[in-house]
Amino acid sequence: MCGRYHIDDNGIEEIRRIVKILEEKLKTQKGRDIYPSQEAPVILSNSQGELEAKALFWGFPSPAGKGLLINARAETALNRPLFSDSARHRRCIIPARWFYEWTPQKEKTQFRREDFSLLYLAGLYRYFSEGIRFTILTTQANASTVSVHPRMPLILEEEEIWDWILDGAQTEAFLKKEPAPLILEQEYSQQSLVFS
Repeated sequence: MCGRYHIDDNGIEEIRRIVKILEEKLKTQKGRDIYPSQEAPVILSNSQGELEAKALFWGFPSPAGKGLLINARAETALNRPLFSDSARHRRCIIPARWFYEWTPQKEKTQFRREDFSLLYLAGLYRYFSEGIRFTILTTQANASTVSVHPRMPLILEEEEIWDWILDGAQTEAFLKKEPAPLILEQEYSQQSLVFS
């Protein structure tokens, strides 16, 4: 699961390098933690087949009418009615510097690349009456994250962005990909004090 992530100012600058078109509102957007329902930078293709970055809202409205579906399982995305059309035709990338998970002891933990380079989270987007929304694809946790949570975002490499977004013939293979190892950092460490 991925319920919060961070994009910093440098990450937004890196997006400018990757895409041909940057939506106007992203030009002044600052780095921050991103929560479900918020707008965030997303890389997708336009009708001319060019990569562009747009601000989309995080989470598909639940068909049950309550809450948001912020994640979709990579293993079932092609078969679930809510996600299948997007998995075939509307794939995107959500850039993040790191993402958060919480331990069973409720300690906030962040996962990032060793060199602090951007994480490119595979996602899907869809048009709804209130606008374009995205969800983050998750997969089974790899050895670097499984001690905290059994799921993790499906993370691609920068050189895979174009193929993920534009080459539908590779979608199934990408959905089976195991992400590279990440570094785990406890954001807050708790200390026990003993008084005598």
